[in-house]
Amino acid sequence: MIANIWLQLGIGVGSLLAGVAIGWFLLRAMTGGTLRLAKKESDQIISAAKIEGDSIKQKIELESERSAAKHRKELEAEVSVAHEELRRDQARIAKREDGLDQMMDQLSNRETKLDTLRSEIDNQTEVLERDREEFSKERGTLRARLEEVSGMSSEEAKGQLLEEVRHDSEHEANELMQEIVDDATDRAKSKSREITLQAIQRYASDHVSEMTVRSVRIPSDDMKGRVIGREGRNIRALEQATGVDILIDDTPGVISVSCFDPIRRAIAGKVLEKLVSDGRVHPSRIEEVVESVKTDIHEKIIQAGNDAVMETNIRGLHPKIIEAAGKMHFRTSYGQNVLRHSVEVAFLCQVIADELGLDGELARRCGFLHDIGKAMDHEIEGTHPQIGMDFCRKYGEKAEAVLNAVAGHHGDIPATTPYTPIVMAADAVSSARPGARRESMEMYVKRLEQLESIAKEQQGVSESHAIQAGREIRVIVDAKSVSDGEAFSMSKRIAQRIEEEMTFPGEIKVTVLREIRAEATAH
Repeated sequence: MIANIWLQLGIGVGSLLAGVAIGWFLLRAMTGGTLRLAKKESDQIISAAKIEGDSIKQKIELESERSAAKHRKELEAEVSVAHEELRRDQARIAKREDGLDQMMDQLSNRETKLDTLRSEIDNQTEVLERDREEFSKERGTLRARLEEVSGMSSEEAKGQLLEEVRHDSEHEANELMQEIVDDATDRAKSKSREITLQAIQRYASDHVSEMTVRSVRIPSDDMKGRVIGREGRNIRALEQATGVDILIDDTPGVISVSCFDPIRRAIAGKVLEKLVSDGRVHPSRIEEVVESVKTDIHEKIIQAGNDAVMETNIRGLHPKIIEAAGKMHFRTSYGQNVLRHSVEVAFLCQVIADELGLDGELARRCGFLHDIGKAMDHEIEGTHPQIGMDFCRKYGEKAEAVLNAVAGHHGDIPATTPYTPIVMAADAVSSARPGARRESMEMYVKRLEQLESIAKEQQGVSESHAIQAGREIRVIVDAKSVSDGEAFSMSKRIAQRIEEEMTFPGEIKVTVLREIRAEATAH
């Protein structure tokens, strides 16, 4: 700051000297009036330079004073802050010193209490030692008297006591083990029922039931003659092109298509419908329509397979497997559509696996592919589980869980993964749903007869009747030979025998009726 003042003063003095030099030069260069004029101007210049130098000097002094005052205020503020922090630190230190003093006092008190407790414990230990010695003497005396009275040594008495304790412990352990086993069995049954019911409730689908014989309606009996053709050439061409049997009888307005292969049956039915609606029936036309319908059915198979795969969200399947899944759309098992059954089993497997903490996605894949062999068991020799496993392995399925579930879901091979029994359970649930599958009349009648015979074998039963299509059995007992408590026990026994000896969908209710009639005649 002082250097700047001296610099500015130097500049002012230099300016002054420069003005004097200029005046002198002008004075010498001019003569007469010019000299006076130059002198006058030089005086003016010198005067202006002095005024300017004084002004600069005052300005510099003022700036230096302001700067010094500003620095002084900043230093004073910093010193004030430092003093305040120092006071706070001193206060914190004083507070900590007070806390440490209190802690030292507490420690001193605790040490005093510990010394007191230690002395008390030492005194009690001495008393206990004296009591132990006295007890040992008395125990020895008592043992000697007991040996003298019982006529057995202490070792013999100890062995006899241990033998009795061991016998009692074994008996109690067996009872406890039986209770644990029974409780675990009950819990396992309850948990399995809970998981199965939850799986059924979380996935509910419509049941599709189909016939193995397809009927095609025709507008008149004249159309039957066209379908048969001259000397039967049209019907022979149709049967040869489709590989089915065309059944034409006296039933009015109906032509039946019969075939073991559902896809051929579907093709033949569609061809007949087109021929009947078109009215032109001859061998060349039949061949043309058959080719067209085969193309449509193939596209429908691919579409059905893709829709099922998208619905179940299964990835990485080979196109041949998807096509086989689409063929299951035309396959039925006891009237149940196999493709819809496979989709339902897939979702049931996923729910059960999730409840058990397993891989739900893998279980869904196992369930979807478990019946894939039914798409080709008309063409290949063997059971559909074995056919399905070979087919899946051929087209890229490498997971052991999937292959074992496909081949072993009917118990043909041992289960090597937990997903196989899951598929078996889901398959049974889907098949046993009420309305899912048709039952033949013969099997239905046998089931009702077996149901009534099981009830009649109980002692004291006078009548039994299966009602509500076999979903309930009413048992009438003799009130004189069967009490109320025995009636309840009988209902349990009948229900247990039904579970053990019969196979049935859903559940069967057992009702035991015991009636007492009191009669009197007034004369």
